Amino acid sequence: QVQLVESGGGLVQAGGSLRLSCAASGSISSIGAMGWFRQTPGKQRELVAHITSSGLTNYAESVKGRFAISRDNAKATLYLQMNSLKPEDTAVYYCYARAPNNYWGQGTQVTVSS
Repeated sequence: QVQLVESGGGLVQAGGSLRLSCAASGSISSIGAMGWFRQTPGKQRELVAHITSSGLTNYAESVKGRFAISRDNAKATLYLQMNSLKPEDTAVYYCYARAPNNYWGQGTQVTVSS
């Protein structure tokens, strides 16, 4: 079992930055890939960024060049640095971990005002 707790969401103006964190606990030695999804009401959950256990990353086209995913395995923490935020980035952001089942955090709200 793995528990994930996100933090760092909030309200920011367009063009601003936020850094999300996702702290893992439990069977952290079994964690492989991790990543971030986001969801807005009425829409499917969308993959934002993904990082493998060895550090390979991939991003949604809509966030490339603005967001950066990273992980600190020693701290069992996942990060998402979000720069140049746009109103369309407004969503609830969820982190996930494969261990090897998929585990999810409770989500953190990000709101970008225009």
